[in-house]
Amino acid sequence: MHKVTKTNQNARRFSILLIAAFAAVYIFWGSTYLAIKYAIETLPPFLMAGSRFIFAGSILYVWARLSKDYEKPSFKHWRTSFIVGTLLLLGGNGGVVLAQHYISSSLAALLVATEPFWIVLLSWLWLKGTRPNWKVAFGLLIGFVGVYLLIGGQGGNSAESGTGQILGAFLVIAGAFSWALGSMYGLRATTPKSSALTAGMQMLSGGLVLTVVGTLKGEWTSFSIADISANSWFALAYLIIFGSLIGFTAYSWLLKNAQPAKVATYAYVNPVIAVFLGWLIAGEFFTMQMLVGAGIIVGSVALITSQDKSEKGAAEEIEIHESNTPTGNCKTLSASA
Repeated sequence: MHKVTKTNQNARRFSILLIAAFAAVYIFWGSTYLAIKYAIETLPPFLMAGSRFIFAGSILYVWARLSKDYEKPSFKHWRTSFIVGTLLLLGGNGGVVLAQHYISSSLAALLVATEPFWIVLLSWLWLKGTRPNWKVAFGLLIGFVGVYLLIGGQGGNSAESGTGQILGAFLVIAGAFSWALGSMYGLRATTPKSSALTAGMQMLSGGLVLTVVGTLKGEWTSFSIADISANSWFALAYLIIFGSLIGFTAYSWLLKNAQPAKVATYAYVNPVIAVFLGWLIAGEFFTMQMLVGAGIIVGSVALITSQDKSEKGAAEEIEIHESNTPTGNCKTLSASA
């Protein structure tokens, strides 16, 4: 009886953690579109992103270092961190940040929604995972339609044209693929058991690469600290705390504890948050078409995250070490959890 009660408590605790992690990725990452827009007004893109992740990564690394279950990272751990950090932060985040110099944040949010396609495709073909069923495929399709309606409903924003728009669109799509590739690589590569340590190492590695790229581009000589606006400073602080410390850590934890297709649904929910904040803070339009699009997106997320009971028994089992969860109570979970 005691074992059953403890198991139920662990299951409830894990469910709460899962909901909180998804909420962090959905809401905080959705708000980063507007924050990035303000940050790069007076800050160079690669140095801004690099400093953001180095600062946040340092905090997480020290926090993990002082924890009781700290394990000294091996060479393989650092190798994985540099590969994943480069793919996620330089290729993924860096691509989106740079693209917003050429296209609107709304168009960037729409194009980022291609990331679930890459996640599901790579999970199936590369990781030899379960073939996507009709619910997942249909959910991905209508989710993309919903994002299109959502962003297309902004009647007051005109899209940029010419080679700049093509370049910006390419950067975002390439960034979405890079993020998906890094996520899939990190899922099976050798990483520390601690999610905080893993996130900190990846942010330190990716931030260092971003800073090197910014230095090679000559960004240190293209701006003055005295010219940085208060909005950019505030946006950078917001990106560090909510986008990196909380959001990225939650994402890293989800990759170890949830099905990839479910984790990828953030790319559909983030634009809803981004457009709402744009309307609330920046005075952007909010139309009926956008409301319809938001409703379709919510429906697509529900469709992708649902599954037939008959499929649960066939789901691939993924071992989750105790220290992968903050509570240290979950040992083995289904990939569909």
